[in-house]
Amino acid sequence: MSDHHDDPSQTGPLNPAALQIQQQGLLKGAHRGMTLTAAAIILAFVLFTAFDTSLAGAVFGSARAWIESTFSAYYIITLVFLIAVCFGLMLSPFGKVRLGDDDSRPEFSTFAWIAMLFSAGIGIGILFFGVAEPLFYLDTSAAFGYPNNPYADMAGATALGHERAVSALAVTYFHWGLHGWAVYVLVGLSLAYFAYRKKLPLALRSALYPFIGERIYGPIGHLVDILAVFGAVFGVATSLGLGVSQIATGLERLFGIDPGNPTQLALIAIISALSILSAVSGVGRGIKLLSQWNIILSVLLLGFFLFAGPTGWLLGMFGDSLGHYLGNFVQMGLWFPEEPGPSQWQGDWTIFYWGWWLAWAPFVGLFIARISKGRTLREYMACVMIIPTAIIIGWLCVFGGVALHQELTAGGEAGLITLVQNWNLPAALYGTIDGLAATPWLAWAVSALATLLLASWFITSSDSGTLVITTILSLGNDEPSRPMRIFWGAVIGAVAAVLLLAGGLGALQTASIAAALPLSVVIILMTLGVIKSLIQNPAAVRRRRRAARAAAATGRD
Repeated sequence: MSDHHDDPSQTGPLNPAALQIQQQGLLKGAHRGMTLTAAAIILAFVLFTAFDTSLAGAVFGSARAWIESTFSAYYIITLVFLIAVCFGLMLSPFGKVRLGDDDSRPEFSTFAWIAMLFSAGIGIGILFFGVAEPLFYLDTSAAFGYPNNPYADMAGATALGHERAVSALAVTYFHWGLHGWAVYVLVGLSLAYFAYRKKLPLALRSALYPFIGERIYGPIGHLVDILAVFGAVFGVATSLGLGVSQIATGLERLFGIDPGNPTQLALIAIISALSILSAVSGVGRGIKLLSQWNIILSVLLLGFFLFAGPTGWLLGMFGDSLGHYLGNFVQMGLWFPEEPGPSQWQGDWTIFYWGWWLAWAPFVGLFIARISKGRTLREYMACVMIIPTAIIIGWLCVFGGVALHQELTAGGEAGLITLVQNWNLPAALYGTIDGLAATPWLAWAVSALATLLLASWFITSSDSGTLVITTILSLGNDEPSRPMRIFWGAVIGAVAAVLLLAGGLGALQTASIAAALPLSVVIILMTLGVIKSLIQNPAAVRRRRRAARAAAATGRD
């Protein structure tokens, strides 16, 4: 393989005409073929799902069930492989490589950087599931036809108590921790490395350059990037559609507003409009400011739960649950259940989460790459993998721990587990606040803060998704045209609204998880591609230095 092929940075970026970027009209700044194809397929998908939600749900449900039953072991091994690569690269001699030119420096402060990657990558999820998921694992009812927590059952913690609560938090950490962030880290690393160091477009296709060279600009590259667009549109639309139910629940509690479809549609419209305004203002303004605002609100809410709750008990639980998670990290990551009940639990929870992380990885990874230019590989790997995981574990321990403590104190009769058994997850957070607040007005104020934070996090996720979609469709332009940002921000909101009315959000979520299978292959190739390029790059540098020394010696002679 030639040096030219090994090091695309030597060729320089292709011009817009070669990349088939539109220079005028409604699609100015975008790749016309990819944009029209992506829009047409998304429209067809939405029409199919909305026209017959039962059929769509059956089709996508069958696909997901087949994938989970057939590829469970593949998903488990893939996540273990990716997390091993992360730690290997973090500790390797390549850690000093900078994501950009050797003299480049970070665009954003460390605080702003961490705030943005955290808000885009996970924020809303841990607020939605941070209370409900540990409660599910604490429950012993097997209300869904399989064990609520097979890890606790295998350890003999079969009754409500401290040991089962520790296991409940540890399993929640497992699903939200290092394994998932390893996926985001490697996708973001591949994109940032090839975009900022090798001068290729900031798009998924670029990570395949070590394998297919200039053919990344052809049909293969288009297909890979369109898959990423689908993941971003469907993932954000699903979260937006499902998440407004929790905001609507909060508004009902605060102001007595009917939480039905009219309210949820109005919320989708408002959040979409605000996210478009944020996306149009750019990363350095709207998205950065909203992300920092999210962190401030999060600290206030977290502080209330920590200090109004059983503080000493929570601190002890943090040490116990973290130790349990780290002590069983390898065992949980490589567990292959044989019995039907635990196997079904793993498919509905662990494999679902691994698919969800993989489906979201192109969207979140590209956004992380966009804000990580100029950082060294080791700094990037350590910060993006360790810091969000540590924050998430602390958050889950405090929020989930307060709910667990309420149920343990009440002997399982606090009512929170019942909400989860009825799958009324939006109400679980507010129910926990009611049990924590000393007065009705304090419960109202904290519920208002939680509802505001939910909305703010949704706006941040949506505007990040809009920026990622338009960046991909413009073949790596990190400042896509404003009309394109407005259009795709509206598309995300419209998809969520149409499927909310048609009852098809569940089918959309299922389809997103099914799409993780082909995306997982792309992510593995991206990981191998960046490793291949890192290994080859020093050799190319040494060859150029030897050639330069030889030329200098010839000149002296």
